[in-house]
Amino acid sequence: MALVSVKEMLTKAFANGYAVGQFNINNLEWTKAILTTAQEMNSPVILGVSEGAAKYMTGYKTVVAMCAAMIDSLKITVPVAIHLDHGTYEGALKAIEAGFPSIMFDGSSLPIAENIAKTTELVALCQAKGLSIEAEVGPIGGEEDGVHGKGEQADPEECAKIAALGVTILAAGIGNIHGIYPPNWQGLDFERLAAIKRRVPAVPLVLHGGTGIPDEMIKHAISLGVAKINVNTECQLVFAAATRKYIEAGKDLDHKGKGFDPRKLLAPGYEAIKASVKEKINLFGSANRA
Repeated sequence: MALVSVKEMLTKAFANGYAVGQFNINNLEWTKAILTTAQEMNSPVILGVSEGAAKYMTGYKTVVAMCAAMIDSLKITVPVAIHLDHGTYEGALKAIEAGFPSIMFDGSSLPIAENIAKTTELVALCQAKGLSIEAEVGPIGGEEDGVHGKGEQADPEECAKIAALGVTILAAGIGNIHGIYPPNWQGLDFERLAAIKRRVPAVPLVLHGGTGIPDEMIKHAISLGVAKINVNTECQLVFAAATRKYIEAGKDLDHKGKGFDPRKLLAPGYEAIKASVKEKINLFGSANRA
């Protein structure tokens, strides 16, 4: 199956009360782990690509080519989208030019008038090309790949203004953060989420910072219109932990003097990501929804 935009899969999720996971990728192993797990579970999946990750993988064109080739070689038949995560205006244009079927423009740190102006332009461009676009209101807390936010609560009226521009999906800050949630975290603001849903009844909502949110909160958020949940930190943590354990056990060394096999070194992290993705797909309810 070729790469698709997020619109069809998230419209279906929104209508049927489940969410599709966006799992950010950073290299071939992460991408393969996510794709094979989604296929095994018959679940649609979104491959998130930050601007930093795209740069690390040598550019947006490389990401598109790698993902498309892996889908073909692995015989992936479930719907797969690659989606620019927290894109700047300039980054969004570059991703569109490279062939991304879906983008996110994060204008949440801009004055609302400027956010609306830039989102309007990108919505028109995406609609003309048949692409999906995610917009954001209220910066998500924490830091992800150089993108910082203090966790402001999104204004439901501003959400309505951005949604009215024709965006495919809308990310709104409701107390969620990127990275590790601190011990004094107050949890998601479901009153704010419900207020946003009332003002934006027909647009699927996005929950960023999916790592560390209690399962019951995830399920409640889905019941209030969240159809896409982003997961990145958890994959980073389990990949690093599995790799570190392998190295500390000395298994990366070839005692015959041949060095080490990088494929074996990265295998534990690959398996750890698969297990993490499987757990999240089950939680989000997207298994057997392809």
